[in-house]
Amino acid sequence: MSTDNIQILIAMIIYISAILGIGVYFLKIANENSDNYFIGGRTLGPWVAAMSAEASDMSGWLLMGLPGVAYWFGWSDAFWTALGLAIGTYLNWKITARRLRNYSAVAGDAITIPEYFSNRFKENKKVIMLIASLFILVFFTVYAASCFVTVGKLFNSLFGIQYQVVMIAGACFVILYTLLGGFLAESVSDFMQGVIMIIALVLVLVMGTTAAGGINAISENIQRIPGFFDFFGIANPTVVDGAQQVLAGNPVFGPALPYTFLTIISTMSWGLGYFGVPQVLLRFIAIRDAAEIPKARRIATTWCVISLFAAVFIGLIGRVLYPTELLTPSGAESIFIVMSTNLLPPLIAGFVMAGILAATMSSSDSYLLIAASAFSKNIYEGILKKDATDKEIMRVSHITLIVISIIGVLLALDETSVIFNIVSFAWAGFGATFGPLMIFSLFWKRTNREGAIAGMLGGAGMVFIWRLFIKPIGGVFGIYELLPAFLVSCAFIVVVSLLTKEPSQEIQDEFEQVKAASIN
Repeated sequence: MSTDNIQILIAMIIYISAILGIGVYFLKIANENSDNYFIGGRTLGPWVAAMSAEASDMSGWLLMGLPGVAYWFGWSDAFWTALGLAIGTYLNWKITARRLRNYSAVAGDAITIPEYFSNRFKENKKVIMLIASLFILVFFTVYAASCFVTVGKLFNSLFGIQYQVVMIAGACFVILYTLLGGFLAESVSDFMQGVIMIIALVLVLVMGTTAAGGINAISENIQRIPGFFDFFGIANPTVVDGAQQVLAGNPVFGPALPYTFLTIISTMSWGLGYFGVPQVLLRFIAIRDAAEIPKARRIATTWCVISLFAAVFIGLIGRVLYPTELLTPSGAESIFIVMSTNLLPPLIAGFVMAGILAATMSSSDSYLLIAASAFSKNIYEGILKKDATDKEIMRVSHITLIVISIIGVLLALDETSVIFNIVSFAWAGFGATFGPLMIFSLFWKRTNREGAIAGMLGGAGMVFIWRLFIKPIGGVFGIYELLPAFLVSCAFIVVVSLLTKEPSQEIQDEFEQVKAASIN
């Protein structure tokens, strides 16, 4: 191992040690009871709530997936995705956060998303809870796999260690950390990791801009590639046998492809996913005071906008600096690593690489913790054994966490996996399964249990149907599956709710109580 790599490794070990220290610090608090382990006793302040929500949401996708898309396809696809996510972040904090914080407390002091939905509709037979928990297990297993892929690519790119070996080692570390400290440790470390991520992105952006000769030089270079810096066109890399062609030292691109209005709407629909992703919604439930939500919203939105657009520009600058370095879509996702290790001193690069590790850990521990709670709290305690003790719930949670991790590792064994594609599928799944129901449950009194079940099944089913059978047709059907699935879920909720019995007076009175508290 070279001297540079040793310095990078030292920086990352320092970071990992700090994260483990946080887990150990919160070990006693987390294991006092399952409420502390899963939701931190509703004690998050606005800074921790906001930063941990965004850091756990973005994952390694922010530092690898999004810059990779910009490097490969240019401005349009990455820009419209980032814009949709930025708008979605603001609207979710503005519209959903306060009312969910209040409703979850009124609805049986719910501490998980499935529990909130079940309590909201006063279920006797826990059908909603079971369906929601199962979908959380499915989609978070996919999400966890994307995080393990990121870890594998990071260490393989940096140190040349076999991808599968470092991917499994990284997964084991995440499991250990999540077992230690639970939600509080995860949220506090996510706050720290959010700080590291934004510093890393801004630092690499500034260094890259300087190395490329400034903004004017970057603009001149990328505009030579057809469709690369266009709002309504997209670059078209010439690919043979899976790799972009190189001619006379330059990457080969075909004529630019159109980026239609329908494609823009489809890409911006990424923002709809925020209304259904549990890792963000749980921060709304866990914040200590609803009055602090406006401050948290400003923090979260600012972080999100800076980070997203820094990631996009890093991909563009990377194409200027290293035009033929990365010749596959999967390889393009390493552009952040390439720029960091080439432009920064080794020790600083190590801390920047820790930003990728931070992004991955902040997401994977959230995913594993929420998935574990879905089974242990909602299925095991809520359905299978209602008299389960806290100790039993914790034990089942730990077993579930390990099983999900093993499945995630198996899904992540393919090192050619494209992080952006994995995340986009899971994001659509959560957005369409829970997003419409979350909005309707908070704001439409007529929503009933039957409509809720129909909306979840319709949205989730359409994600699979559209992605596997309709999207491959192409043309107008080649849009992101979240948009049609979200609309189908909304339609199912409204139609089925209106065709079936209205909610009981108790449910309607509770709705009005929360509505009044959220306005005041």
